[in-house]
Amino acid sequence: MGPSTRIVSVFGATGLQGSAVARALLKEGTFAPRAITRNPESAAALKLKAEGIEVVRGDALDKVSLVAALRGSEAVFGVTVPIFPMSAEGPNEIVQGKNMVDAAKEAGVKFFIFSSLPNMTQLSGGKYTNVLHFDQKAVVEEYLKSSGLVNVSLHFGMFLENYWAFGWLKKTATGKFDLNVPNVPTDRQAFSWVGRDVPAVVLALLKNYPDASKRISGKTYPIVSENVSYGELATLTGKVLGAEVTFTTAPPLGITGLDEMYQALGEYNGIFPGTPVSDFDALGVKISTLKEFLEAEVKPRFG
Repeated sequence: MGPSTRIVSVFGATGLQGSAVARALLKEGTFAPRAITRNPESAAALKLKAEGIEVVRGDALDKVSLVAALRGSEAVFGVTVPIFPMSAEGPNEIVQGKNMVDAAKEAGVKFFIFSSLPNMTQLSGGKYTNVLHFDQKAVVEEYLKSSGLVNVSLHFGMFLENYWAFGWLKKTATGKFDLNVPNVPTDRQAFSWVGRDVPAVVLALLKNYPDASKRISGKTYPIVSENVSYGELATLTGKVLGAEVTFTTAPPLGITGLDEMYQALGEYNGIFPGTPVSDFDALGVKISTLKEFLEAEVKPRFG
């Protein structure tokens, strides 16, 4: 059997979500990942190329480049990224996302999966209006739903990879550990294991979307392991590490949109208070638990 001819173009392939999806597709073999990136010569892009992943130049702010990059793709995994300082005008995530959707339609793509988030301005009744990296993705999600493309949106809690990517967990001078986030210990949060669960869900959606009886199109799937307080998370981390883990409220980051995000998430129970572990039974996917993440990822790194 030769390589698959069913191409899935992956945006954000040099970042956490996209790279996890591209590598999983390559390994599983039903689909051929095509990494779309602004700079195919970056170290991260060259690493993907060396692993056997096709890398193609495409700039999300330039629709013409995207139409060329997406030609021949059956499906797209779309990720938009905040441009700092975040702005409601000019080049932003709305421009990126609409370009991706329009280019996908023009290139004859059949299925579009979008990495999205809820609209914080609407959710908070206008209290939190600066969380633009949520609101702008929500605008793109609505645009995608009205595009005529077969589509799915994925929502996430806080990325569990922040344990090391953003230095949440630190070893103290006394050999104990401290979990350090700009929230208070009683604030609840939904958590998502991007590296394992996003590729599993994307692969299942790609395999199932042609079956109309599954009624996938237009749905929004929250990929959430569990919704717990930060204090509970510290305790659970301690149990898995076999060490004491304290929780400290980190100072604000000094970036309005991100500081408002932490405030809003604290106020609204991490947005998904009523979300049990997402029900992916129909797709044959089981979302990981927090304990599984801690055992597989945190213990080897910090244990």
